[in-house]
Amino acid sequence: MSTAALEQLHEHQRQTRVLASIGSCLYWDQTTAMPPAGAAWRGEQLAWVAQQVHNRQTSPHHGELLAAAEDSLSQLPPEQKEDWQQNLALLRLEYQRQCCLDPALVNALAEAQARGYSLWQEAKASQDFSIFAPALEELIRLRLEQVCQLAETRSPWETLAQPFEPHISHRRLGELFTPLRQRLPHMVERVRSTSHPAQPPWTMSRQVQHNLCGQLLEHWGFDRRRCVLATSPHPFSTTMGPQDFRITNRTLTHQPLSAFLATAHEWGHSLYEQGLPGEDSPWFGWPLAEATSMGVHESQSLFWENRLARSRAFSQVWARRFAQAAGAAPWGDEDGLWVAMNPLEPGLTRVEAGELSYCLHVLLRYELETDLLEHRLPVAELPERWCVLMEHYLGVTPSNVSEGCLQDVHWSEGLFGYFPSYALGHLISAQLAEAMEADIGPMEAHVAAGEEHRLLAWLRLHVHPLGRRVNGEQLVQKVTGRSLSAEPFLHYLELKLEQLLTIRTAAQHR
Repeated sequence: MSTAALEQLHEHQRQTRVLASIGSCLYWDQTTAMPPAGAAWRGEQLAWVAQQVHNRQTSPHHGELLAAAEDSLSQLPPEQKEDWQQNLALLRLEYQRQCCLDPALVNALAEAQARGYSLWQEAKASQDFSIFAPALEELIRLRLEQVCQLAETRSPWETLAQPFEPHISHRRLGELFTPLRQRLPHMVERVRSTSHPAQPPWTMSRQVQHNLCGQLLEHWGFDRRRCVLATSPHPFSTTMGPQDFRITNRTLTHQPLSAFLATAHEWGHSLYEQGLPGEDSPWFGWPLAEATSMGVHESQSLFWENRLARSRAFSQVWARRFAQAAGAAPWGDEDGLWVAMNPLEPGLTRVEAGELSYCLHVLLRYELETDLLEHRLPVAELPERWCVLMEHYLGVTPSNVSEGCLQDVHWSEGLFGYFPSYALGHLISAQLAEAMEADIGPMEAHVAAGEEHRLLAWLRLHVHPLGRRVNGEQLVQKVTGRSLSAEPFLHYLELKLEQLLTIRTAAQHR
């Protein structure tokens, strides 16, 4: 760094990041270890940290440092100027957004998020939506107030989605999601019309699942000096600092593959974070070293979960490990494990859904979010509306609210605008996978050889370093040479569905 103004701004940014990471530590403890009775005090702690972060982000001193850094750009060599202009433009945008927000609103949101998370847990355990409904109403009210204060030329949902997916709009999502709405239900109907032998239910102890998750992480480069695996009600990944990466999963004995696939998913998130420009990069601590978008983030987690852990080659390699760990193989042979890894029938739960129905779960949530925020759907009507859309999109109906509108954590934390990133992640992952295979050959061959590190190396070279130099769609264009489209994902899914149905039919005739 060549100017004192940039160095001073960088130090201010570093201190703000340290403070924000303290909030992340408090959240980690809240979701993994904190006793339920600690929720109220934890809400006050998180609110105080959020307020201090907001104060630093909006202080006159920060504004002066940013202006001085912008003025200093003329002193930089021409080859450095463009990157620094983009860095400072991203900081300026965030500074302006934060300055629009009333500190009282920031405080109220932090408290409401902590309270909402606690009440969501209680409501889900009790199967009683009325426990959570007032908290959800408050979060919607506060987020709509945030929209008013930001005063952007976007709809309320689009405004709230910007931190997750920069430049996203209803129009663009309509273009990308319409092919999913048109073709995925036909694939689901094809599954329903195809008879198959019922697989007897089977269970796996939590300890066996934990051991298998540990083996997977070890195979995929888990470094215990820098990484931690814990349990939480809803699996997630978080980064506390440049050498502190944490993921969680949950183990359900009656869903014996759930924890394994969740671990693959969250480790994909963490690998992306670990691949972003680090402490040895001049951009560490600056926007250009941050994740591109949540759609790109999800593309990385879905790549490791679906393209690798759910691949046929993976089941062929790991079937023996699973049988040894479980002491039996209730799924049958290697292809039986592959079929178990890839449920085709639509179910009630998003996080347990196979690739075929997953995006339909996301479309349902996107529609409901839009209704809540922009069409004033009363919160009291959410459970019923959820059931109607579940029947419409997936042909199934939850028997209680815990299986329905309380199954996800996101709304309890006011994270409106996040869900479409999951579907975008599927599309991005598929298009990146096509480019990867064109470059280094079939992924299944690398998985069969136990060489997943070659796939990671490709991502480290082509995807992870881009950070926020680009948005999600620009990243896809840069890496693949084509605009983002649903076609690669749908083509991949149709081929995989054909293979899985062929195996199921063959099993039926044995």
